[in-house]
Amino acid sequence: MNNLCTDIGFCSINKNGEQLCGDHIELIEQNENYIVFVLADGLGSGVKACILSTLTSKIISTMMANKMTIEECVSTIASTLPVCEKRGVAYSTFTIIRITDNSEAEIIQYDNPMVIMLRDGQNYEYPSTIMEIGGKTIYRSKLSLQQNDVFVTLSDGAIYAGVGKTLNFGWQRDSIIDFLVGNYDSNMSAKVISQLLLDQCNTLYGGEPGDDTTVGAIKIRQRVPMNLLMGPPSNPADLKKMLTLFFAKEGKHIVCGGTTSTLAAEFLGKPVIPCLDYIDPQIPPIAKIEGIDLVTEGVITMTQVMKYAENYIADNNTYTEWFTKKDGASQIARLLFEEATDINFYVGRAINPAHQNPNLPINFSIKMRIIDELSESLKKMGKHINVCYF
Repeated sequence: MNNLCTDIGFCSINKNGEQLCGDHIELIEQNENYIVFVLADGLGSGVKACILSTLTSKIISTMMANKMTIEECVSTIASTLPVCEKRGVAYSTFTIIRITDNSEAEIIQYDNPMVIMLRDGQNYEYPSTIMEIGGKTIYRSKLSLQQNDVFVTLSDGAIYAGVGKTLNFGWQRDSIIDFLVGNYDSNMSAKVISQLLLDQCNTLYGGEPGDDTTVGAIKIRQRVPMNLLMGPPSNPADLKKMLTLFFAKEGKHIVCGGTTSTLAAEFLGKPVIPCLDYIDPQIPPIAKIEGIDLVTEGVITMTQVMKYAENYIADNNTYTEWFTKKDGASQIARLLFEEATDINFYVGRAINPAHQNPNLPINFSIKMRIIDELSESLKKMGKHINVCYF
């Protein structure tokens, strides 16, 4: 068993004037050792395309996850989905990436732009074999994986970006590769890679996409554990146990809350050094404790982190805020969203007397809700979450 994991990110823009996207991505994870990723591009746009792509991706991902052959998948789709009266085509195009044990990838492609692979930040031309299934040409590839391998999947809206506007013949695959290589940074997450490429597509379209456009990225990366402590335990007798477990964990350590940071500092025998600079007037300043990677205020800071997380899995338009700012919420967002793969929360259930003021919009239930909702958002980002309550 290696120490690698898959980081997956994807995003879409709809064709100008359409309410629904004709592309669909389906992701099935069967424990940490088997992942099926499907990008389907439905015929045309609008409602019909949305239905076609959704059915295609769900059928394929479910069948592939159950170890059925690609021949069975294609024949099932052909017999299940309706045939377009004008074109005589029965189903959408698709791209399948199946990752096993984070060490082997199988890529199956039908009529979508060919998957782009980066290895060590450079384009990597992987081998493919051609299969004929039901009169359709299917490309199939199998390869061993290395750390920082990146797979970029595209719907055809990406290669048509800029047609008739900024480019005569659209954004050709070679130009997309040049863009990815030129902007490559080994620290980028899969979400950032996909968002960066999609933003460039939208720019080439002049903000008015001529087709549904979807970008999905899969990055093979080293596991990075992260630990976050918030709130003292409900039973003071559990404090030593809670802090011992927290600091014994591998990875960086984040402590949130004034009382919590004081207790952590006493446990370590180190002073709390406050930073009085209000980088963001809405977010309380951070502090420093030797042996702790980041010390922040509690509920107000974590509420902002929760909002950033919810936006991250939606349209991610607040990315430029937290990616560059230095306030506590932004720093936590970078550590959890971009750096971490496995996150351990240590949450104390003690009720803070300072939060019982009826004029303050903070109470015990809000703290628990923050952790619950943040955990759900992080799971949707593909993070492995463990929450321990004390």
